[in-house]
Amino acid sequence: MDERNYNSTPREGGERERRQPPRRPRRRKKRLTGLGVLLYVTFVIGVSMLLAALGWVWANDVLALNKEPHSAIITLPESVFTTKEVKVTKDGKVTEPRKVTVADMDYVVDLLKEEGIIEYKMLFRIFAGLSHADQKLTPGTYELNTDMDYRAVVTNMGSRSSSRMTVKVTIPEGYTLAQTFQLLEDKGVSTVAKLTDRAANYDYGFSFLENIPLGDARRLEGYLFPDTYEFYMGEDSKTVLNKMLVNFDRRLTAELREDIAERGLSIHDIVIIASLIEKETDGEDQKKIASVIYNRLNSDKTNGKLEIDATVQYALPERKAKLTLEDLKIDSPYNTYKYPGLPAGPIANPGMAAIRAAIYPETTSNYWYVLGNDGVHHFFSNYDSFVNFKNSLS
Repeated sequence: MDERNYNSTPREGGERERRQPPRRPRRRKKRLTGLGVLLYVTFVIGVSMLLAALGWVWANDVLALNKEPHSAIITLPESVFTTKEVKVTKDGKVTEPRKVTVADMDYVVDLLKEEGIIEYKMLFRIFAGLSHADQKLTPGTYELNTDMDYRAVVTNMGSRSSSRMTVKVTIPEGYTLAQTFQLLEDKGVSTVAKLTDRAANYDYGFSFLENIPLGDARRLEGYLFPDTYEFYMGEDSKTVLNKMLVNFDRRLTAELREDIAERGLSIHDIVIIASLIEKETDGEDQKKIASVIYNRLNSDKTNGKLEIDATVQYALPERKAKLTLEDLKIDSPYNTYKYPGLPAGPIANPGMAAIRAAIYPETTSNYWYVLGNDGVHHFFSNYDSFVNFKNSLS
């Protein structure tokens, strides 16, 4: 044992006295001076005030407090939406994943900031993540304003939004499918590309479409009933087309369907004939023209050829002011100069008057007609009379 650290002195009786090691002096704790206390308190108060100010500023944005009045039109296109699988928890158990449509929130947040609806993108992203906002949004065009808090902004971009903008579109009788799609795009309802894809590939559950194969958008030609519709701007193309198909289905009553069956024709045949009538005239001559069509289909005089210019126009890439002899020779199932019988399908979307004319034609012996200089159709049962009148037109 080291005697330098543990010295002892003898006591009487032979006992040695143990000496305690020297104690180190205690250090005194440094105390803040008056200036230090002041600086510390100032720092704490400053940080608190900064956090309070930030909290108030953020609260203004989240809760839409004291914001300058401003409104903006926000469009969420279908292209920013995708489908993903999410797990659903019910009664404490995780069920099978289900597919949901979600929005690209980076796109949405940037758009809201750019249009002045929100101030802080990071704050809105946090809110969107906590509230699953990406699953609540719907494609469309919406009118938003700065009176809406974050929750209202999300709600007003959903399917039940009262801020979702609508537009009325009148589709004229006799418009083709291509013209109808272009009109809907011009009005901001959908795009030609999306409508064309849906028309070609979506299997709508209507009996009148059962025997028309998928793959070609013209499968819906004739069935997009011309009328005035109210659509959401940016509406799902499937819903847009379904509205017009539902209208056609409703207009074609059970009585009309029975009368079509009694004629020994299908609904598709009637729609084709009605589309020919619609493109040939929109006047009082529709039932007379229907009579000519039926007479030509069932006569050896015409070899079953309808020879209707409108069918050739439909087959051409672009409509012409006047057809040439070469145009009449085009090899197309829609060319009724070349092939007997009805064309391959409807050439336009007929209105109700043309459909009824196709079902209830007049009974005549006419096989030809021509539009005179007087703006009236002239009908003939004799070919020579028809030719002479046609040649007399200037």
